[in-house]
Amino acid sequence: MPEIYVTKPKQSWGTIGFMDKQADFVLRTIEERDIRFVRLWFTDVIGSLKSVAVAPAELEAAFSEGIGFDGSAIQGFSRVYESDMLAKPDPATFQLLPWRSEGPGVARMFCDIQMPDGSPSYADPRWVLKRTMAKAADMGFTFYTHPEIEFYLFENDKNAVNVKSPEPIDHVG
Repeated sequence: MPEIYVTKPKQSWGTIGFMDKQADFVLRTIEERDIRFVRLWFTDVIGSLKSVAVAPAELEAAFSEGIGFDGSAIQGFSRVYESDMLAKPDPATFQLLPWRSEGPGVARMFCDIQMPDGSPSYADPRWVLKRTMAKAADMGFTFYTHPEIEFYLFENDKNAVNVKSPEPIDHVG
């Protein structure tokens, strides 16, 4: 069977056959590790994380068909009259979450957002990135990207009363 690329990656992770193997691995791991919920993550156009939790019994159908949701409820995704959208999990992004040390576990996967006909949603940030990477590759460029995690540290003054705004630990940058 020839390899069919979803995008134009240098690695073989985008092939259909490899994705089937990944999905099998995910389903087997969920059963072996007693995973009770899988969080399907995606972001809106401004980068805010959105999540849908599904039971393991729903996951096989989610791989093949996606999980339907109302896209008009997500900022910037779609208008009310074209609101049906699908969140299709990417098994290559499967990860067990370490939040629970005892009892049944939880896992997560990032999703590609699709229209009901299976075409990618132009409002999906993952699709925008894949398109951009493909365009850069077509022009002979290698495109590297990574997430940037930002955080802030604030003073914790337990004696303060009616503090109107948090006080940063430092005043740099």
